[in-house]
Amino acid sequence: MVTEVADFSVIAGQEAEFEAAYRRGREHLLASPGCRSVTMTRSIESPSRFVLLVEWERLEDHTETFRQGDGFARWRAEVGPFFASPPHVEHVEHVDP
Repeated sequence: MVTEVADFSVIAGQEAEFEAAYRRGREHLLASPGCRSVTMTRSIESPSRFVLLVEWERLEDHTETFRQGDGFARWRAEVGPFFASPPHVEHVEHVDP
């Protein structure tokens, strides 16, 4: 399993609209093959910062299947207008047994 960590900086004052867009777009992530779970978090100290955690079966489920499919375009159309800057995305894997 691989976890995608996406760090979003949202335009100040548009946080509620971003959250609503996320809720609408979340279905596109969940419908993608290999997606196991989706969780959005919001910073307490920096309320315009959101961190998305998506668990994928394999790295390629995100980088190839999702990113090259229609679901990504639909997801991005929902949340993209609220980005203050391009998101920072990394993939991590568990080191615990």
